[in-house]
Amino acid sequence: FSDVYPSDWAYKALTSLAARTGCVAADPSGSLTRYEAAALLNECLGEVAQLNEEERRLVNEFAPELAVIKGRIDGLESRIGELEAGQFSTTTKMSGKTTFVVGGYDRNVETAGSNQTDGSVTFNYSTQFNLNTSFTGSDLLYTRIKTGNFTNSAFGSKTYGNYLAATNNNADALKVDKIWYQFPVGDNFTVWAGPKIENYYMLASAPSIYKPVFKQFSLGGNAGAYAASTDGGFGVAWVQSVDDRSQPRFAVSTNYVSKGASNAAEQGGGILTDAQSKWLTKFEYGAPRWQVSFAVAKEMCNTTNSSNTGESCKSWQEYYATDKGNNAGTGEATSYSTRAYWKPEDVGMVPAIQLGYDIRSIDDNDVADSVEATASWMVGLMWDDAFIDGNRAGLAYGSRAHATEIQGETASNDDDADDNRVWEAYYDFQVSDNITVTPAIFGGNDVKNGTDDDIFGGLVQTTFKF
Repeated sequence: FSDVYPSDWAYKALTSLAARTGCVAADPSGSLTRYEAAALLNECLGEVAQLNEEERRLVNEFAPELAVIKGRIDGLESRIGELEAGQFSTTTKMSGKTTFVVGGYDRNVETAGSNQTDGSVTFNYSTQFNLNTSFTGSDLLYTRIKTGNFTNSAFGSKTYGNYLAATNNNADALKVDKIWYQFPVGDNFTVWAGPKIENYYMLASAPSIYKPVFKQFSLGGNAGAYAASTDGGFGVAWVQSVDDRSQPRFAVSTNYVSKGASNAAEQGGGILTDAQSKWLTKFEYGAPRWQVSFAVAKEMCNTTNSSNTGESCKSWQEYYATDKGNNAGTGEATSYSTRAYWKPEDVGMVPAIQLGYDIRSIDDNDVADSVEATASWMVGLMWDDAFIDGNRAGLAYGSRAHATEIQGETASNDDDADDNRVWEAYYDFQVSDNITVTPAIFGGNDVKNGTDDDIFGGLVQTTFKF
């Protein structure tokens, strides 16, 4: 065939390979030329630990085009030989990254009338190893191992919103950070289950396209329904079938996590006991370039004694909250999160846009001075291929989760940080396919409690992928 159309076996095989390996940012839409198909195949082969029968058929079909792309056919044959002879496992592929961070920040201390640096400029690292194991070609056993030394770093605490997406506080010890198993059921469903997983991994698609430097800006604002913790849990997602992947489609995801999943204690232990657990459901509609979604999560507490008279509740949104906004309360809570994003068809001056808004309602049974509602929001902008192909610029601005309703609220017990603002700006220099250098500046006002909590800082982050 001259071109590759969605109805062709090769098109279906290529889109399946791309979806399984994640080798491209967006699935192909519409017909492909043979050279476009060969380029996609060439890119995805680098993500495959072992060629299956269908992938061999694709290699044979597009061998002439691959030969042109790679210079000569011998290079392709050598690559296939390496894949089959040099793999460390027949079922598992390992990748990883190491991040170096140099930076610090100043905090304005109003009571002292001067600026205070919370520690000197620090130099830290984190390293993670990703083990992706597939037994059938469509399932996945995912294991993530991490280490780092950010414990006493300028970026090791969540208090002022300066906890990085790359931060790890394992004190140089290697630890299993995530582990779960997922598998498809038919053409439309995916199921997840694992002893170490967060709710946002068990979704039909991510709620945000913004790539943050600081963790508070992840997920379109790390609060509300998406505020998470690594726990034991399970989930399922359904995605509507469409004839063309570029068409809009509906999807629904629901999942459950419990802080007591690995604990056999009578109070606060076990899974499916509602002990410090969270049940999240996300509804979404969108296409590869845009999406709108709504999520609701029920946060449950656990009793603290055998008479069932006390409750202990987890504070889930600690990455993106003021002191009062982070108040876990003494009763169950319900969070609501709205997300929307849009990406331009062509890169240029117009950025990709991410929006997020969260509210949280806490049932504290009218306890005096208790926080009964919180809210947060963020806006994220990204420019791909900014100034130079492969580079990226990003800017985020928002308000951390803060108390909007307090039982018996007065001037003395309200949230003095309810007008807080936080921001970050960065630029990714793509030094090579495997090395990225990211200078960034960040800041905020009234980020904690409205006193001594205006901050400004900068850093340089270098990421090595392998």
